[in-house]
Amino acid sequence: MRLRNVPGARDVMDANEYVYTEPEGMAGTWSQIFGNNNPVHIEIGMGKGRFITTLASMNPDINYVGIEKYSSVLLRAVEKQDELCLPNLRFIRMDAENITSVFGKEEVDRIYLNFSDPWPKDRHAKRRLTSRQFFARYDEILKSTGRVEFKTDNRPLFDFSVEEVNEAGWKLSVCTYDLHNDEKLVEGNVMTEYEERFSSQGNPICKLVAIR
Repeated sequence: MRLRNVPGARDVMDANEYVYTEPEGMAGTWSQIFGNNNPVHIEIGMGKGRFITTLASMNPDINYVGIEKYSSVLLRAVEKQDELCLPNLRFIRMDAENITSVFGKEEVDRIYLNFSDPWPKDRHAKRRLTSRQFFARYDEILKSTGRVEFKTDNRPLFDFSVEEVNEAGWKLSVCTYDLHNDEKLVEGNVMTEYEERFSSQGNPICKLVAIR
């Protein structure tokens, strides 16, 4: 269960230079925000930020934006960024449903989805970040050569996601049900906190890459 109520977390988000808490209307402005025309990669549901912070440290010529709904979860990543001061990393506190008001047409080069909320009840399927409804949003903001990368240990969610890629009119360029035992795909793999925990428990990690 995610921690969702750390006293003062919201105030920290509102005051921090690396966080945008009212991002609606920022579409088309990210090159100005970062001060360059480097590719923009985003992670939706970034949690405590280990994955995206690692990538930003490794790839200074790529701009990274982490999106998280809960201030109390985002707080850890913000504290780490205050130490690192990576110029190519920003955060947004928002609900991902509003993503098309924050990124413009073809403004994003890659989207990462890691261990997303499975929303297990059927009536909540459209809330899943790999639903056809969300792929329609991604279609608006991703460049034509862009891709969506998704990792999870939740097999029912992964099976659903594989079907939704097709229903959304996209196609799979990568699909594995055991990432850590695929020598080619695991090379260079950056693990999230959840990934490290679940794989250490013997849970196979699934991964897909969706393109158009």
